[in-house]
Amino acid sequence: MSYKSIIIGHITNDVNTDCDGNTEEVAGGAILYATAVACALEHEVAAVTKLPFSQRTRVLELNVEPSGIFCTECDSACDMANTYLTPDKERRNSVCESIGTPFTIDDIPDDVEADVIYFAGLVHGDFDSEMIIEASDRAAVAVDLQGFMRHVNDDGTMELRDWEEKEDVIPYITYLKADAAEAEAITGTADRYEAAKILYEWGADEILITHNSEVLVFDGDEFYTCPIRSRNLSGRTGRGDTTFATYVCERQNFDIDEALLLATATVSLKMETPGPFDGTREDIKDYINEFYRDYLDSMDE
Repeated sequence: MSYKSIIIGHITNDVNTDCDGNTEEVAGGAILYATAVACALEHEVAAVTKLPFSQRTRVLELNVEPSGIFCTECDSACDMANTYLTPDKERRNSVCESIGTPFTIDDIPDDVEADVIYFAGLVHGDFDSEMIIEASDRAAVAVDLQGFMRHVNDDGTMELRDWEEKEDVIPYITYLKADAAEAEAITGTADRYEAAKILYEWGADEILITHNSEVLVFDGDEFYTCPIRSRNLSGRTGRGDTTFATYVCERQNFDIDEALLLATATVSLKMETPGPFDGTREDIKDYINEFYRDYLDSMDE
C-alpha cells in the first residue's frame, strides 16, 4: 500500500473551556487536524494511531478512508484539558490528564509506504529520537517539535524544554516545524529568522515557524513569509497542525512559495470556524483570490 504521506499521532479527547467559562468536549490531537486538511486537499494519506480497545471508536473522528487507518491497541490514550484565557485563544493553560502509550517504528506496517512520514506528536515521549532516524530510511521525515519539547509535569501541566538530542536527530529531518515559542526555547533566540537559521544549521532541510501574524519558511538560501489574514479566530485550535500538514502535502507538488501561500491561506480560512478544516481546494482558491491578491502579484514579479 502506497500513500503520499503517513501521519502518525494520538487522537485525543479534549475538554475545552473558553474565557467565559463555557465548556465543550471534542476530539482533538495533531493527527486529527493534519489528516483532515490533507484529505480535504485530496492527498493520499494514511493515519497511524494507537488506542485502548475501550477508546477505539475515536478513529471514527478521522476524515480518512477506513482502509488508510492503522490503529494499534495499547494501554493508554491521550486526554487533554484546555482553558483559554483570551477571546482570541492565543493564551491558554493546558493539562495533559492522560499520556498516550508511546509509538514505535513497528506501529507503521512494513507494507505501508509513503513519500513522507509526518510525526504529529503532542507531548514528549510520544516518539523517541531513534524512531525518527529509523523512519528516515523509509521516507522523507516531517517533525513537529511540539512532540519532543512539550513535557508533562507530575500534575499534568505542560512546559517547553529543550530537546537534548536535537543536534543528533535534526539532520535526519526534511521538514521541521516549530511555533514561535518552541523556536525560541530550542535555539535561545526570540528572533524567528535567527532561530530558523540555527535550526537549518543543525541539519533540517526546510524550517517552518508559525506565529500569530505570519508563517515563515527557510531553506538555507532564502526566507519566505506569508501573512495570516483570518477575519476571526474562533477556530484558533489546530493552527500549527493545519499549517504544517498543508505545507508538507503541497510541498510534494509545488515550490516553497506556492506551498506556503496555500498553507497560510488554508489556516487563515480554517481559523474562522472551530474544528478541523472541512472545506475544499476550491474554497481555498477563492480565499486566496479575495485576500491574497498582493501575494500572488508579488510571486509573478
